Amino acid sequence: MCRFVLYQGPEIPIADLVTRPSHSIIHQSFKAREREEPLNGDGFGLAWYTPALSAEPALFRSITPAWNNQNLLHLARVTTSRTILAHVRAATSGLSVMETNCHPFVSGRYAFMHNGFIEDFHAVRRRLLATLSDRAFGVIGGTTDSEHAFALWLDQLDGEGADAMADAMARTVARIAELAADTHGPSLLNLAVTDGVNAVVSRSTTGSPEGANSLYVLSGRRYICNPDGEGHTEEAHPIECSVLVASEPLFPDPAWHRVPPNQMVVLRGTGDVELRDCTP
Repeated sequence: MCRFVLYQGPEIPIADLVTRPSHSIIHQSFKAREREEPLNGDGFGLAWYTPALSAEPALFRSITPAWNNQNLLHLARVTTSRTILAHVRAATSGLSVMETNCHPFVSGRYAFMHNGFIEDFHAVRRRLLATLSDRAFGVIGGTTDSEHAFALWLDQLDGEGADAMADAMARTVARIAELAADTHGPSLLNLAVTDGVNAVVSRSTTGSPEGANSLYVLSGRRYICNPDGEGHTEEAHPIECSVLVASEPLFPDPAWHRVPPNQMVVLRGTGDVELRDCTP
């Protein structure tokens, strides 16, 4: 059911999220702690931003397990960014393992990833596609429910900035719930999107709140990963603080807080972080 992390803050190597911490994304790819199946080996992906070169994110995805990709290890060691998304995939039953199905997905300056699934997607897909604009329809290159959710989010987006992105997220969650209302179980919708400056991450389910996938946020402190690989945080001026939103904490620290079910974390380019309901 996937694991992911989104980072915003002072520039850090991608390795400080993906390979170095004690419970890094690579570690979560074979030993996730907060899902019944610990393996997330159906590919991985990274998106990161280099504003001096482009407003659009860089993207690296592969169908190989994250723990077995030497290119990932070398790239993560020498690539730095202020905004990073990393994802390891456990493919939803019936969906192919191919590069276009690996997260994150990008369109223009937006990058998107998902932990969860749309219930009975094979039945919901046709109804969802019928609602999309030609532009959003053209964004879809693979077969995942996640990329279809991204296309739906793009259609819900009306404006720019954190508030517009959060409003679109709430409408996307509500629209998926409506489209999947006659399915046999809940949809799990931990959705993350960023424009490289602002970001929104939901922890949502159409079923019982207790069934929502895990999600944690760390903010108000600066994140540092020691040379020995252990992460920690320290007090810092607000402009130097980091924000991490992750399926599971990457390292032990009391600054991690579980996001309540059916809420979303809104990250503003100013460094402000707030929780909002997922309802539109």
